[in-house]
Amino acid sequence: MLECQVHGAEDLRVVDVPTPQPGPGEVLVRLGAAGICGSDMHYYFHGRNGSFVIREPLVPGHEASGVVAATGAGVRRVKAGDRIAVNPSKPCGQCAGCREGRENLCSNMRFLGSASVFPHMHGTFREFFLMPESQCVPVSTGVSLAEIAMSEPLSIALHSAHRAGNLLGKRVLITGSGTIGCMMTLAVKLAGAAHVAITDVVDHPLDVARQVGADVTVRTDQLPKDGRLSDLIGEPDVAFEVSGAPSALAACMETVRRGGIIVQVGTLPPDGMHLLANQIMARELDLRGSFRFANVFDHAVRSIAERRVDVRPVLSGVHPLTDAVHALTLARDKTVSMKVQLGPTEA
Repeated sequence: MLECQVHGAEDLRVVDVPTPQPGPGEVLVRLGAAGICGSDMHYYFHGRNGSFVIREPLVPGHEASGVVAATGAGVRRVKAGDRIAVNPSKPCGQCAGCREGRENLCSNMRFLGSASVFPHMHGTFREFFLMPESQCVPVSTGVSLAEIAMSEPLSIALHSAHRAGNLLGKRVLITGSGTIGCMMTLAVKLAGAAHVAITDVVDHPLDVARQVGADVTVRTDQLPKDGRLSDLIGEPDVAFEVSGAPSALAACMETVRRGGIIVQVGTLPPDGMHLLANQIMARELDLRGSFRFANVFDHAVRSIAERRVDVRPVLSGVHPLTDAVHALTLARDKTVSMKVQLGPTEA
């Protein structure tokens, strides 16, 4: 079988390796679709993702769907031929975070396609891979494998929406209209938000954001010199910062109403940033973090499978594993692409 191995910055090799066989409690999955995420691009283009540095060849990928090829002894949740979504999180179940029901804060997390541990936790950019039964969620409807693979990014948005509290009837601002920004639009609408404004500095993702339900889209780089975002969208109740740009967080703090809530979803610069923190005090703003997701993955799968949300406008195509370098380069160009995915070689 073929798998993609990243050996360092801009060094990706598609190699032929033996197909693994499932042991007790394990499922052999044949890849359906695997989304290219920002972390995958960081590993390929830079050889690292933040403080996680590649120390051995890493198979990236954590947004995946597939078809069950075989099962090991004792597996009951799925059977050969089932179409599944893959939950990339494997928390320990024993630490304080897990015991509090905040599994995303697990201090011993094993997350697919990550160099956060050594040996690395290899991911899904390969034709076949083994998964514990508990991380395989069967899908019985006719939605595509490409759609099913969007369960992980939708989970991030659902968790972030939960972090904001009750959104019913609220006005929402989302800064950044890439894949997660569009997933946030779907998630807050699902939670009952009355109005969604979303910003970016590129036209293409804003076009997609409108397709998934954004009420207002704004090119923040084209605001008048002395203009304020609130002049165009008013003062929202809740803001979700998903771009990771310090200027976007500042815009959220300036734009939400007094007593408003800001949820930081995007990854800000690791070396810190200048923050007008007095606004948090003087305007009684709530600034909350949101990391990965907890206890919402099955809900995300059902929402996609039942088309309670429609992720299809976000999909930019599935490329064969043998074309991984081109797909990664394409995924980085937000003027033409949103969610680029990898699939079996014959895709």
